[in-house]
Amino acid sequence: QVLLKSDASTGDVLLDETLRHIKATESAETVQTWIELLTGETWNPFKLQYQLRNVRERLAKALVEKGILTTEKQNFLLFDMTTHPVSNTSEKQRLVKKLQESVLERWVNDPQRMERRTLALLVLAHASDVLENVFASLADDKYDVAMNRTKDLLDMDPEVEAAKARGTEMIWAVLAAFNK
Repeated sequence: QVLLKSDASTGDVLLDETLRHIKATESAETVQTWIELLTGETWNPFKLQYQLRNVRERLAKALVEKGILTTEKQNFLLFDMTTHPVSNTSEKQRLVKKLQESVLERWVNDPQRMERRTLALLVLAHASDVLENVFASLADDKYDVAMNRTKDLLDMDPEVEAAKARGTEMIWAVLAAFNK
């Protein structure tokens, strides 16, 4: 369950709004429930007040403002749709390279010794179903090594791993929520 330690402002509009929602809940909710609420994927009428509005659009707008994405209109048969393709490919390549190196050259074979941001990126890439794309540019033998290592990591028991290392509990809870 998610327990709020501090409601101090983070300086990020979406994170601060999330903190206000977590603070306003009467009982502690699970990570799975918060993921559903904050992504707008719940239909529980008693929890609708905790949903963040227009999350995808707001995240895309923030990434456009940072120069990572751009905004385009695409025509799909009868209607126009706003899309947000990557405009800063160097930032995308930096993240892809970081993940590739973390499971190849800098592999520690111990999640407690992994950098937390790298572990979080691997979990989120897995949950977003883009992990294979991250390793697609690798040679076949390196691709197999990278996929096997990440599979071993992602197949670990999140509860056991969360209990071992302080500071990664939320990362493992997110993995457990997406593995259900």
